[in-house]
Amino acid sequence: MENSHPTDRALKLIILSAALAAFMSSLDGTIVNIALPTISDIFDLPSSSVSWVSTIYLLVMAGSLLIVGKLTDSIGYRKIFLTGFVLFTFGSFACGFFPEITGSFGLLLFSRVIQALGGVMMTIIGPAMLTRYMPGVRRAKGLSVVILFASIGMALGPTLGGLLTEYLSWNWIFYINVPVGIATLILGFFVLPKDNTKPFAFKGFDAAGAVLIFAGLAFLLYAFSEGYNLGWTSVPILTCLVLAAACIAGFLWRETHCTSPILELGLFRNRSFLLLNLVLCLMYFTLAGAQYLLPFYLQLIKQLSTFESGLVLTVMSLGMMASGLLAGQIYAKLVGKIRVMLLVGIGAIVCGFFLLSNLSPVSGLGIVALGLVLIGFGLGFVTTPASTLLQGSIHPEKSGMVSSITSLERFAPMTIGIAFFNTMIIVGVKAIAKHTDITTGPMQDVAANILTSGFDLCFFISMSIAFLAFVICLFVKESRLKPDA
Repeated sequence: MENSHPTDRALKLIILSAALAAFMSSLDGTIVNIALPTISDIFDLPSSSVSWVSTIYLLVMAGSLLIVGKLTDSIGYRKIFLTGFVLFTFGSFACGFFPEITGSFGLLLFSRVIQALGGVMMTIIGPAMLTRYMPGVRRAKGLSVVILFASIGMALGPTLGGLLTEYLSWNWIFYINVPVGIATLILGFFVLPKDNTKPFAFKGFDAAGAVLIFAGLAFLLYAFSEGYNLGWTSVPILTCLVLAAACIAGFLWRETHCTSPILELGLFRNRSFLLLNLVLCLMYFTLAGAQYLLPFYLQLIKQLSTFESGLVLTVMSLGMMASGLLAGQIYAKLVGKIRVMLLVGIGAIVCGFFLLSNLSPVSGLGIVALGLVLIGFGLGFVTTPASTLLQGSIHPEKSGMVSSITSLERFAPMTIGIAFFNTMIIVGVKAIAKHTDITTGPMQDVAANILTSGFDLCFFISMSIAFLAFVICLFVKESRLKPDA
């Protein structure tokens, strides 16, 4: 399919290219949200409208993942990589420049669509390239570096976004991508092996399947993103859920009857492949709870500023950095016993959520930080071996497809998880206030006690889901996660 014998130096530069792609993608995922209040003031928009700056990016990303994964396997890594960086870099510049000079919020959203299309390609291409060019052990080390850079981007996002917005302008949260994007584009142009694929023929591409899965995922994630704001039983949300179900059902039927499917459903006949993907979904679902709820606890209960809350949340990324690198080194020593790594990682996540599920208004920040470190450490310890096993379970010519699956398992569960935990905190607080004697204490403590109990309930749910993932992992067999199995 492609030149498969790059030099050792070229391999290191390929890892660097994939790592920079992960860095930019994760940085953009966390840097934008901090500037939304400022953007709201600039364009004189309510928060419900300005939230589309984040929502539309997510919808395009999620809806395009499987499509781009298929295109990657058909067109080649180099073309997708370079095209992705061109789109992401230009989209980033457009996000900061054109809305500023025209005063058009619509142009900002359109620019975010371009940026998202590039972001999809960047997200998929890293794991796919490492699968193509590296054996299992080296692939694990390469993926650990990619996870490290992604963790750095996630950690820097809120702090860097706050500094740029406060001391320069909101435009710079997008401009910051431009020099990194240009540098990575040049690096990729010279180091990535040329594609030996035939010119892409649209005739053999499953266009109907592409339309169905894009529409289905977009309707689904829109419903979960806006369900709370519009009402879960409102006509728009119910309509979106019905359309999502119809489109996804149509897509699944189409994939079983198409000669060149976007998603090969036969991959999921392998029980271990199915279970390991389910574990990743559950992990990212629980992560949504921590990332969404903890800022509220820190700011409403502990009375921390936005900047101080961001610093506390950064420790989770630090845990991911440490465990990501460690996992890459340990992987080679535990080949045949990788399940041990997965169980240790998930166990750490369970312990982290256990600590968070026992918070009170007077709990020290050290308990919060320790819980976050354990969760971050666990995620890094799970993601590296799980991604390596999944990428190694298929033939290299399908690496783009599997990379798109694992990426979708990050975006979709986190979006749905935010909606779920947003609903649970409201329902939980109401139930706790109604059915317990928590309101009988001093008046100044009542609100804090009720809110904290709601947070505890949500983190207990996260702990239970993580424990379920632990149990599922016991049935994963590494020997079944090989191409010839």
